[in-house]
Amino acid sequence: MVQERRKQQGLTLVYTGDGKGKTTAAIGLTVRAVGQGFNVKILQFIKSPRRSYGEQIALEKLGVETEQLGIGFTWTKTPEEHREALRKAWPKAKETVMSGEYDLVVLDELNNALAIGKFPIDDVLPLEEVKDLIKNKPEHVHLVITGRNAKQEIKDIADLVSVVDVEKHYYDRGIPAVKGIEL
Repeated sequence: MVQERRKQQGLTLVYTGDGKGKTTAAIGLTVRAVGQGFNVKILQFIKSPRRSYGEQIALEKLGVETEQLGIGFTWTKTPEEHREALRKAWPKAKETVMSGEYDLVVLDELNNALAIGKFPIDDVLPLEEVKDLIKNKPEHVHLVITGRNAKQEIKDIADLVSVVDVEKHYYDRGIPAVKGIEL
């Protein structure tokens, strides 16, 4: 069965947009892949390992490796702290994808990281290297990239781009993040 999966062409899927549900879509896809016997790993670029997230707890029960590589939102730490986190995260992401060990790799919130404009990041998370990773990943590896503000260059080389739009959101009524929905 593993050999049969490994003969399939891996796809690159991008979930982007301002609406809620990009990570949720990737987690749903992860559950489907695990159900088909896929080996899956999720790397989260913005979320901090100092917090606990519902999807991480559930996915551990399914045997899915999930790692938080970030330090939280860009406004909660210094640019230097974020740059250092990205400097460490990017090589880990490349190594994970290129190892060929996983059938599906989710790079959650990579788009958010690539869209940081408040401080320079291209020397620690080069867009050209991300594009090279997509183009040169092992043939069987499915790659999912989530987050707002996906770069056009990433969308151009992806096999699927889904834009999650927001029509109405409870945040607009002052309701904060809800446990079990966002956390």
